[in-house]
Amino acid sequence: MDPEAVRRTLEPTASAADISGSTPYDSFVISGVRLEAAEHGRVLCSFVVTPRIASPQGYLLSGVTATLADQLGSAVFFSSGVGTSGVSLEISVSYVDTAAVGEEIEVEAKLLRAGKSVGVVSVDFRKKRSGKLMAQARHTKYLAVSSRLY
Repeated sequence: MDPEAVRRTLEPTASAADISGSTPYDSFVISGVRLEAAEHGRVLCSFVVTPRIASPQGYLLSGVTATLADQLGSAVFFSSGVGTSGVSLEISVSYVDTAAVGEEIEVEAKLLRAGKSVGVVSVDFRKKRSGKLMAQARHTKYLAVSSRLY
């Protein structure tokens, strides 16, 4: 496990070029996310819902939650010593509550399985103050390197 690789991937100051496979939108979303812990198969982060990632009604945008599930799910593979963050096969997100501007959210991403070609991660979004589940994601990635790339 390389905690520094995880930190470099998620640092709030990272540019789109520093975040492997990211877009400018990904770096816009990941900005402000604090890495709390990175251990083998687990990444813990937190962030405060700000107006720039909220709807006009003042609630965290669902697309931001999905993007964070993608980015933090990928970071878990780095924390697990898997040599690649892979390619997303499926991301599903269940939204069970809203988060308003000013609320602090804690995100815990855990490795469920990393096989030879497929890996699965769960990503839980909780309101830090109450511990109430806000959203839950499952991220499945293809991890094997294609022989056609060589």
